[in-house]
Amino acid sequence: MAQEWHQHQMRVQYKDTDQMGVVHHGNYITWFEVARTEWMRHFDMSYHAIEEEGLLLPVLDVNAVYKSSARFDDLVVLFTRIEQYSPIRLVFEYEARRITEEDWKANGLNHATADEPYGELLTTGKTTHMWVNKAWKPVKLRKTHPELYEKIQRIAD
Repeated sequence: MAQEWHQHQMRVQYKDTDQMGVVHHGNYITWFEVARTEWMRHFDMSYHAIEEEGLLLPVLDVNAVYKSSARFDDLVVLFTRIEQYSPIRLVFEYEARRITEEDWKANGLNHATADEPYGELLTTGKTTHMWVNKAWKPVKLRKTHPELYEKIQRIAD
C-alpha cells in the first residue's frame, strides 16, 4: 500500500496576504513547517519529545513550486508525507491545495490522512533535513535512536 498523506486543514488569514491580495510566497514555507510539525505529532513523534532526547532536525534545503495563488479566507489543506529517508536524512514532500466548504466538512478533523491529495493544487514543495545532536554533529538515527528509525521506516514504506 502506498504511503498515506497526512492532511492539515486551515483557513488563509488576512495577515498572510500581500498588497496584491494573495498569500505571500514566503508563507508557504511557514505552512510547510506547520504541516511537518502536525505530521510528526500525528505519528507520535513530536518535535518537543525528539529534542528532549537530544536530537535536532534542521532544514538543509527547501523548495517550493507555485502553481496558483491562495487568497484571504480560502480553505486550504496541507498534505505531507515522507519522500525519502536514511539513517541521517529525511525529506518531506508537501502539497498545498484549495478546497471547498464541502471538502472541509467531509474531510475535516475526523480524517487525519488521505490516500491522495484533493482540491485545487496551489503549491508543491520539499524540505530536506539532517538528524544532528545538540552539538550540531550528524547522527545516524539507526544507531542512536533505533526505535525512532524503525517508526519512520514503518510509516514511509
